[in-house]
Amino acid sequence: MDGKLFIQAITKFACGLLIVAILLFLPAGTFDFWQAWLLLGILFIPMFCAGIVMMVKNPDLLRKRLDAKEEQSEQKQVILLSGLMFIAAFVIAGLNSRFGWFILPSWVSIVAAVLFLVAYALYAEVLRENTYLSRTIEVQENQTVVDTGLYGIVRHPMYMTTLLLFLSMPLVLGSPFSFAIMLLYIPIIAKRIRNEEEVLEAGLDGYAEYKTRVKYRLIPFVW
Repeated sequence: MDGKLFIQAITKFACGLLIVAILLFLPAGTFDFWQAWLLLGILFIPMFCAGIVMMVKNPDLLRKRLDAKEEQSEQKQVILLSGLMFIAAFVIAGLNSRFGWFILPSWVSIVAAVLFLVAYALYAEVLRENTYLSRTIEVQENQTVVDTGLYGIVRHPMYMTTLLLFLSMPLVLGSPFSFAIMLLYIPIIAKRIRNEEEVLEAGLDGYAEYKTRVKYRLIPFVW
């Protein structure tokens, strides 16, 4: 096992956990926020397990995802907007819990948690199918078009699963206001997809032909 990679992964994992916890519990003004504990559990426990699996079976993929830095200015804007969206959604969820503006029924949080875990499993399948996946938009050396599994249904299954993940998070937290904020992810990710397809079509052999076979980008029979 690569000791440097392990320390890097654990550090980023711990920082992510701490930041999300602060964004949720500080606005809530209490640790008695069971929906927040539920989200932390279903988000970070599978993330930790997936990280361990990647470290053992595909450390190069883990390293690539940890070290990725977006170079294109347009995509830097997408990342910034996404970050602001998450901050706003988590803070509003905490305030909603504190002041009881409108809290969704407990069964909504449970169903959303199940949906989140299903989406997480689909995300893991996407990582298994496509070892070229990166957090940045780029064409890698020796990269080929992947058109099997979920890639035979939509052209961007990773974004499809993240859409499910992100929209289920505010429901787990019981906050319809946070859900409304997370809907902003739809135009944000649409912008990223359009730019990504331009890059892939220009630099990846066979991608233009793949687009003619797999018609839908994100949602089957819709878009």
